[in-house]
Amino acid sequence: MGRAFEFRKARKFKRWDKMSKAFSRLGKEIVIAVKEGGPNPEANARLRTAIQNAKGVNMPKDRVEAAIKRASSKEEKDYEEIVYEGYGPHGIAILIEAATDNINRTVANIRVYLSRAGGSLGKTGSLDFIFTRKGIFRLPSEGLNLEELELDLIDYGAEDIYEHEGEVIIETAFTDFGAMQKALEERGLPVTTAELQRIPNTRTELTDEQAEEIEELLEKIEEDDDVQAVYHNMK
Repeated sequence: MGRAFEFRKARKFKRWDKMSKAFSRLGKEIVIAVKEGGPNPEANARLRTAIQNAKGVNMPKDRVEAAIKRASSKEEKDYEEIVYEGYGPHGIAILIEAATDNINRTVANIRVYLSRAGGSLGKTGSLDFIFTRKGIFRLPSEGLNLEELELDLIDYGAEDIYEHEGEVIIETAFTDFGAMQKALEERGLPVTTAELQRIPNTRTELTDEQAEEIEELLEKIEEDDDVQAVYHNMK
């Protein structure tokens, strides 16, 4: 069938793998949210956000409901949320958020990924000066006026509001995440995703070859079942 067909097939499988990973990550987030604050999304802001994000990536409703039901069972395992910090090759800072039922397994895996690539695992807090934690909200841009939105939301912590690829993105400080989430809900605005992300304060520029090394390492880390999110400061 030719190389073009093989390329399309490989790209499709990669997209399916990413979708599967997203569903798995959000399923785990739903379980953690339910165990933390109960199965009622009306009374559990974290669960409400997780369900909203699941809809944003088209996670099937039955999978969302199954995750909530599973979390309510006493047999469901508990997950511990941990942040790992380290460096990859060429001095690139890498911060990894994990949710695991076996810390020894997770830290051993992450240490191996980093060391095999020529990097190392660091101490907790060692990258605090490189990353700032921010709230990131994404909304469909259709029908929204950015100037009016900014004036309306500035008192709720909006630091920056801009449009990118058909979406309006709102950035807040970590401490204003809850206030912004509530403000958007009260206005009935259709939020696609709401997340706390680690934004690098400075970025390091690499050659194409060096960047490829980092991309391979990041992909390896992201494939780990215990990993929820990976951040870096590569430009």
